[in-house]
Amino acid sequence: LDATSPFSFSIVPERTMMRFFKLIGCDNSMIGTYTKLVDDRNESAHPNGNIFYREQAALDIKIRTILRVVKEIQDHSKPVIEKCYQKFLLEYYDPEQWEYTDGFDQVREVLVHPNYLSTDDIRICIQCDIEPLSSHPGFPSIRDLHKTLCDAYGGELL
Repeated sequence: LDATSPFSFSIVPERTMMRFFKLIGCDNSMIGTYTKLVDDRNESAHPNGNIFYREQAALDIKIRTILRVVKEIQDHSKPVIEKCYQKFLLEYYDPEQWEYTDGFDQVREVLVHPNYLSTDDIRICIQCDIEPLSSHPGFPSIRDLHKTLCDAYGGELL
């Protein structure tokens, strides 16, 4: 409960860690699939980096499966990421309250880095509908901060 970064969970066994996906709406069937991928990896990969597959086709199938699972997890993470982003916008819309003088630095150092946002996470933030925040008195500044994120990262992600 006192975790401050994802690295705090490194002491939790991988198979057990998969149960945390329930927090983002993954069901037992999905979690079973993810756990099986960990088991498969443990049977076919060596800690030295060598991966043991007899056929390229089998490895290609495994890679496609892993990429599908990553997308599935990312899709389930979307509401959490959007909530985190909206909270950031509401807390830091006022440039007078920023920790950094530059908007890009504020976004990078207060949103992206501390939350360990991936490029897919940032893409979700860019595509986030901020109109529900339009009744906030600081909405023009919220929109500007959102534009800062879009200008800083949007070109390379969209």
